[in-house]
Amino acid sequence: MKEEMQSSGDKKLDADFWTNRWKEGQTGWDVGEVSAPFIPFFESLKDKSIHILIPGCGNGYEGEYLWRNGFNNVHILDISELPLQNFRARVPDFPKEQLICMDFFALNKRFDLVLEQTFFCALDPELRNAYVEKMHDIIYPGGMLVGLMFNFALTDEGPPFGGSVDEYNELFSAKFEIIQMNEALNSIKPRLGRELWVEIKRI
Repeated sequence: MKEEMQSSGDKKLDADFWTNRWKEGQTGWDVGEVSAPFIPFFESLKDKSIHILIPGCGNGYEGEYLWRNGFNNVHILDISELPLQNFRARVPDFPKEQLICMDFFALNKRFDLVLEQTFFCALDPELRNAYVEKMHDIIYPGGMLVGLMFNFALTDEGPPFGGSVDEYNELFSAKFEIIQMNEALNSIKPRLGRELWVEIKRI
């Protein structure tokens, strides 16, 4: 596995960094269940055969929900093995080949739908252009990047790192069509007013 050599200041945001966060229980991103804004979107999906990726999946609650609701081609990816072990313990019938422990940027598969849930904000901001390029590479034409992105000022403090509608529009507009980018109305209380629900179509 090629480790993801992110950095932020004196932090190297690699597999060891994230594994240590899991070991130390520093998992503030983990809400313990599917994030509420995803539920109506999942319920709107008609084709359960589509290939779905959840990068930086953590404990993978969205992946579990989709799997238990008949989406057989959902794949979850994390750079740390620990959350994937947690997922495997909860969902033992999930296909092992659809549990991916690797650097997202080394991934060589394509998907109809990629779900964004606290992955973008965990990357060093210097990798944001690379994120857009990689999403363009792995999403089929006409496919979608959908999910939650933070809406608060970007600073050097993080992860998580913030961002804004203007920044996201500038980042994605050359290679994607922005279908929706609005304040999420049913975020968990600590994130209320600080999350955007985004639906972005790969051109």
